[in-house]
Amino acid sequence: MGKLTFPWLAMGMGLLVAIGLAASGVFSPEANYDLPLLTMMIVNEFGFFVTAIGAGVGINSLLKDGKQPSLLMVTVGCAVMAAGFLYLAIKLWPGMAG
Repeated sequence: MGKLTFPWLAMGMGLLVAIGLAASGVFSPEANYDLPLLTMMIVNEFGFFVTAIGAGVGINSLLKDGKQPSLLMVTVGCAVMAAGFLYLAIKLWPGMAG
């Protein structure tokens, strides 16, 4: 797998994880989840790591090879999704920012 394909795969996997978490009721204000809390936290952590690594690989490729608009777009998308997964992890953690 080349360095340029991983950010694209990370973005796709991150989107699938986000859709799966949204379908499980992670944004429910009453905390009525369709999946156990620990399962959602593990899936969320997986999404965070995949998208954060995708952003890192994209940044390294951009610094090494120069500006590529499509790679820049995917790198920013991965970084935004990683930040969203981090926020969601804090929101899911019991006793934290409810």
